[in-house]
Amino acid sequence: MRKFLTISILAAFAFMSSSCALIFKGTSEEVRFGSDPQRAEVWVNGAKMGETPVSLKLESKKTYTIEFKMEGYKSVTKSITNHVGAGWIVLDILAGLVPVIIDAATGAWYSLDQKNVDAVLEKQKIPF
Repeated sequence: MRKFLTISILAAFAFMSSSCALIFKGTSEEVRFGSDPQRAEVWVNGAKMGETPVSLKLESKKTYTIEFKMEGYKSVTKSITNHVGAGWIVLDILAGLVPVIIDAATGAWYSLDQKNVDAVLEKQKIPF
């Protein structure tokens, strides 16, 4: 009986000291970028990250400005925002104060609003 009680207390402590969103979702998400035409440069918050098609892991707690660039085409700017998942907050509150603090500090309870970002680039008009 004493062994069962010890295991139960340890299991309860492990559950209370963990955070739901951090364990099940993590702090980053995979986002796919595509363009028409393909092979456009993808710039995320001012840094070149590759050419389309490309998938990148982005932190969930941040917002992003995405720019698609290609020589001879007008650049296209998009944005990715995030939101707090209410379900994660409820689960954290039910589990205790520690999970709320952990998920809030790591930003794990945020989710990005888009998993795919696509752009259609228009050819620049050349003046005669």
